[in-house]
Amino acid sequence: MRIPVLALLFSNFIFAQTQYPKDYFRAPLDIPMQLSGNFGELRPNHFHAGFDLKTNQREGLNVYAVADGYISRIKISTFGNGKCIYITHPNGFTSVYGHLQTTVGAVQEYVTKEHYKAKAYEIEVFPKPNELPVTKGQLIALSGNTGSSEGPHLHFEFRDTKTEFVINPLFFGFDQNIKDTKKPTISGLYVYPLDNATVNQSKQPLLINMTLQKDGTFLAGKVKTNGKIGFGINAVDTDDVSYNKNGVFNVSTFLNGTQNYNYQFNTYSFDEMRYINALIDYQRYKKTGQRVQKLFMKTPFALSIIKTDSLRGIIKAEPNLAASYQIEVSDYFGNQNSITIPIEFDGSTPIVEAVPINSKYFIKANKDYNFEKDNMSVFFPAGTFYDDFNLNFDVKNRKIYIHDDTVPVHSNFTITIKDTLYPESLREKVYIAKGTSFYGTIRKGDVFTAKSKILGTYGLVLDTISPVIKIAKPIEGKWISDQKKIDLTIGDSLSGIKSYNGFINGNWVLFEYENKARRITHVFDDALLNEGENVLKIEVVDNVGNTAIFETRFFRSQKK
Repeated sequence: MRIPVLALLFSNFIFAQTQYPKDYFRAPLDIPMQLSGNFGELRPNHFHAGFDLKTNQREGLNVYAVADGYISRIKISTFGNGKCIYITHPNGFTSVYGHLQTTVGAVQEYVTKEHYKAKAYEIEVFPKPNELPVTKGQLIALSGNTGSSEGPHLHFEFRDTKTEFVINPLFFGFDQNIKDTKKPTISGLYVYPLDNATVNQSKQPLLINMTLQKDGTFLAGKVKTNGKIGFGINAVDTDDVSYNKNGVFNVSTFLNGTQNYNYQFNTYSFDEMRYINALIDYQRYKKTGQRVQKLFMKTPFALSIIKTDSLRGIIKAEPNLAASYQIEVSDYFGNQNSITIPIEFDGSTPIVEAVPINSKYFIKANKDYNFEKDNMSVFFPAGTFYDDFNLNFDVKNRKIYIHDDTVPVHSNFTITIKDTLYPESLREKVYIAKGTSFYGTIRKGDVFTAKSKILGTYGLVLDTISPVIKIAKPIEGKWISDQKKIDLTIGDSLSGIKSYNGFINGNWVLFEYENKARRITHVFDDALLNEGENVLKIEVVDNVGNTAIFETRFFRSQKK
């Protein structure tokens, strides 16, 4: 087997070692550090940008500034990191604290003013350096479960202040807070025949058996092939105290002892996040939920953590030559696991043929394409996809069929539907949907346009149904002087909620929205209430303009 000439810069797989301060930052919590998620962990459509720190399965733990600086950004969202604080430090780094229950002290006063200034729950503000200075160890918030969090924890990350590249927190000395003597686990090894090659008499990807050796490494079953192949692995890492299955830090591969592929989760930009869908076997992920990390690039993609050779990790078998291929997986602490795979040329006739392709259209990833039929069309700009592939496209029964979601999409494509069946009076209530899920739709006359990053079946949906508002505990005509807050649930069965607003006695008041429970909550402020009778009004608007209004009257005494 011919060993390819390396096409690397002088680094030759050695990552530039930036000198990060090791003792500048303290921990953001005052409990022992345990990870439920680590840096670089594989997540839907992105790599994890920091640590997920356990908070003893509860909310309300003190969150501290990890060093002197100033709060430079506050973002309150119903999704993502939920309530989130950014602190800029004078040494060139920014720390980030997400999924907070609430901010505290002067920070909370600032946030409340901004809510009322914008008359909105979701805000994003950028305080000036002199507005919210903080000192190392200052209490800034309480931990929570807001945004897209799936349970109480603190999301914590570091960024380079100038570039906004995220950086592995372990580089800042937090490795001293975590005990890890366990090597990563490799639970699956896959081989992929490329360009019509055959592997072990199969033209389809195969799971390869592995045997544990006395030294703790693995020896794979022999791989016999007649052409180009690539490998992929299922791998996770654990430490001594957290027990969660987290991401691995470094993966390296060697062909006959020469390194030919490597990636290490040290630092990367947000623009690179979606390349996770090119790194993994996306089709297998969509079908099984397994994230197999591919150790080759069929088509080059711009993920900066990857260093590779001229063949991009692809191995080419040739007659009368054998090779040894090795995969090494390690964590930040140097614990390592490895697999050795013997490879030899084999020209045997395949027994398992490739999966048949039933498609009229072949897509090249670096070209524009437009497909149109029966007043419906889809436009793919160059770079929409990672690899060339065979596309299924059709229009029938007033639906546009754009392949299926087992092919990953990197950037937006455009769907256009012309429809004259809906009368003009209803067209404002019509939107483009996948199922019933709303996609931001622009209408010009009878032409509807939307953008998406998910392949599948789309069509028009008419939504004339107003949102639903329900109060958790009715208060109509009641005295509620001792009640501290009020909860309602809001929901919409089709296009989804676009906005909501709450008013007491005609004045806008803050209702916080918890999307997981579809709950809005207002904490009473006596300064905003009348002595005696008060009127509460809630307005909810969906994405096509249907509106629901809830009103109730309650009594409250300010005299204690």
